[in-house]
Amino acid sequence: MSQTSVLYDAPGPRAVRRARIGTALAILAFLGLAALVVLRLADRGQFDAELWNPWVNPSDDSFSAVWGLVGRGLVATLVAATLAIVLALVVGVLLGVARMMLGNRLRVPVVLWIELFRGLPVVITIVFVWRAMVELGIDVGPLPGDPALWYLVIGLTLYNSVIIAEILRAGVLSLPRGQREAALAVGLTNGQTMRTILLPQAFRVMLPALISQLVVVLKDTSLVAVIGLGYLELLRRGNQISQNLDNPIQSLLIVALIYIVINYSLSKLAEYVERRLGQASGSSAGNGLDAGTAGSQAA
Repeated sequence: MSQTSVLYDAPGPRAVRRARIGTALAILAFLGLAALVVLRLADRGQFDAELWNPWVNPSDDSFSAVWGLVGRGLVATLVAATLAIVLALVVGVLLGVARMMLGNRLRVPVVLWIELFRGLPVVITIVFVWRAMVELGIDVGPLPGDPALWYLVIGLTLYNSVIIAEILRAGVLSLPRGQREAALAVGLTNGQTMRTILLPQAFRVMLPALISQLVVVLKDTSLVAVIGLGYLELLRRGNQISQNLDNPIQSLLIVALIYIVINYSLSKLAEYVERRLGQASGSSAGNGLDAGTAGSQAA
């Protein structure tokens, strides 16, 4: 039996033919535009060897220095992203649990906090943290690292913690409601139910989304270069290299490829985790069904 979607009718032969023609025309237009860009770049000498050698030729005098700077920038990016995601996870769990467990009146400030930072662009949050801490004279000197690192990390934490709080709440709400009711019926408190039963399952459900959020955090670390803070992460290092070598297209293209490789790897990791969790859930359900069937046959 063929399966049809309840959301739309299956396309007929004419619709399929039109879709294929449209796809072919779009591909041809894209290829034509790409060829035009390549020709213009070639006319301007952007494929000359001296522009690419510092990146791809190990015998070039600048090769080791360039990749050394890239390595330090990549480490700085990963440090900022790791700090931000860890702090955002801690704060986000606290916010999500508070929103779900506090009473209607007590949760109002939490909801307002979440909605405020959900609605702000992350770059505005980072700039606000930077200027507020400078104007208020808040000293981050005792913390390890550059002060600009902490302006970035705190801004990313404020933004991503509310996203994680909503992911956590969605994970808890996706669980069968009977689990909470059964836990309360056997004498567990709301806090014990949340801590021992609901949260572990919610973390399992939300793990792929958390890994995907790590991709967002990693990309957002580049905003520190856009707003001019002094933290030398990967994009800022790429800008420095391009200014020294006078090859912005080549340098920023290599930096972009590094971002793409890292983010693609994290996205594939999220898909792998989601697939493994789905297989584990299916096998658990199958084992439970087999046990139930065996019990009924024994009876």
